[in-house]
Amino acid sequence: MAPFVVAPPSGCRIRTRLHVSPTDAGVLRAVGEHLGALAGADLAARVRMGNVPTAQTRRAERKKALTAQSSSRWAGAITRTSEDQYQLGRRALNARIGSLRRAIGAIEARLAVPPGTSVRRGRRTVRGYADHGERRAKQQRLQILKGDLRQAVRERDSGRVRVARGGRRLLNSRHHLYGSAPGPKPLTEAAWQAQLGGWGEEWSARRMFLTADGEAGAPFGNYTISITPTDGAIALVLPEPLRQKYANAPRGRYVLDAAAVFTHRGEQWADRISAGAPVRYDITYDPSRRRWYLDASWSTVKKGQQVPVATLDVLRAHQVLAVDVNADHLAAWILDPCGNPVGAPHTLPLDLAGLPASTRDARLREAITQLIHLAQLHDCAALVIEDLDFTDARTTGREKLGRGRRGKTFRRMVAGIPTARFRDRLAGMAHHAGLSVIAVDPAYTSKWGAQHWLNPLKEQASPGTTTTVTGHHAAAVVVGRRGLGCTARRRKDGSRQTPTTTALRRVEVGAVRPEDRTGPAVPETPSHRTPGRTERTAPGRTTRGTTPVVRQTRTRPPGKHPPHGLTTVRGPSNPNQQLQLFGTPDMANTGQST
Repeated sequence: MAPFVVAPPSGCRIRTRLHVSPTDAGVLRAVGEHLGALAGADLAARVRMGNVPTAQTRRAERKKALTAQSSSRWAGAITRTSEDQYQLGRRALNARIGSLRRAIGAIEARLAVPPGTSVRRGRRTVRGYADHGERRAKQQRLQILKGDLRQAVRERDSGRVRVARGGRRLLNSRHHLYGSAPGPKPLTEAAWQAQLGGWGEEWSARRMFLTADGEAGAPFGNYTISITPTDGAIALVLPEPLRQKYANAPRGRYVLDAAAVFTHRGEQWADRISAGAPVRYDITYDPSRRRWYLDASWSTVKKGQQVPVATLDVLRAHQVLAVDVNADHLAAWILDPCGNPVGAPHTLPLDLAGLPASTRDARLREAITQLIHLAQLHDCAALVIEDLDFTDARTTGREKLGRGRRGKTFRRMVAGIPTARFRDRLAGMAHHAGLSVIAVDPAYTSKWGAQHWLNPLKEQASPGTTTTVTGHHAAAVVVGRRGLGCTARRRKDGSRQTPTTTALRRVEVGAVRPEDRTGPAVPETPSHRTPGRTERTAPGRTTRGTTPVVRQTRTRPPGKHPPHGLTTVRGPSNPNQQLQLFGTPDMANTGQST
């Protein structure tokens, strides 16, 4: 896989907290539950239609029916969300089918090998299971996976998908309320009533619908939920059945007592809504914290266009920060444009095991922020990372990543590496900091880093460096060199400041290999007064018969190896005939390899 520049995000999303009054909270909850019921019914209607073309989804009819119970703009947001959820369910179902097929293929390949043995198939070795007991267990699991695959294929062919508003985990918790209740069992009557009350609040909060799509040319970018940029006043269009009861402003609107204040990118948001550009708003409620939040989002590029990115040639002319992602830390090193490590290595802790999702996201953002500050401190133009994807490893992990306690620990470590979230967060945060992200092939980075770079980096480490050079830092160097267009290997002789693979260096030395040089970095042009040195090699081999022995004579420049190009070798039979062979020292007179 060739290196490529990761595309920056095409949108922006900011959040602020709403300090609502009890009256505002009651109105928002009533509107959210009413629209949530309409959204659930419309989603069920869309799922029953199946996988049909866009023209046959009857969106106009559904929107007209919903308008009578809400408004035209609320109905448009509901039908658009239903279509997005259905298409997301289809993609998830296709991904599950592919995952099941990969798992089935891995198990069938190992079942074809007798237990306790292994066979060579192409470039890889397929191991059989340890004993007959494990093989029987895998045969049972194979039957279960095939049954799941048949059911998933039937669902895909029928066009039906499984979508739970609020998430599958929320639905499973509702089906097992007693088992998910905290505290020792059995529960007292008071504890059980408290569990039911808290669960009802969370269920309704997760399934509320308070999403208003932006409109170009509308007042302040959104007609359904409009926010005044001067004082942050929030005006909400009420559904038709709730206007008579809750409206406190003209045209069936409700003005909240709370004000919206965006501290993060507030100037960008104010410029957009002042120009009438579309802005989408989402109002959510967190029952655990008892807080209301307002999210504003918009697209940064026009429809059908892409975000412009810098080319690899431009980024490779500057220093880069190479990063190796691990389960508990990030290993980084600065590389110059020639692919040489500069300065000392850097290790950033990233302990995410056993933490809540919000805490993990916060620590990930903190680590990425440190990487960005480190890159800006050293005038780097880009960050180089591996294009990691553990989808196949997570699917067939028990078949390819070891067995027993050691294999389980390794699989758990692989599953704990935040590859997708790290890539997405890094691309967005680096783009806003004026940096680019280069993704490279992750194959053999750790192996080649330990083979070619680990020992030299340890030897050349400064005595006062507090960070110990590890194999992860060597892997980061290989990652950075790939992003710069260099090979993973380093020159065996000479210092790190004489790179061997960059095009810039090749132009400087006249396309001469470093192995052909023994003097200064740039070889001197031979003078016309200096005769070329001739050396006589060892006698060539004699062939059977009366063929005389012929010695090979070459004109060689000062160096250890012959130059590239053609070499003239005198043949044995006719003195007027000459054989044109490539300049390899181990060639016999007949042109056959020895």
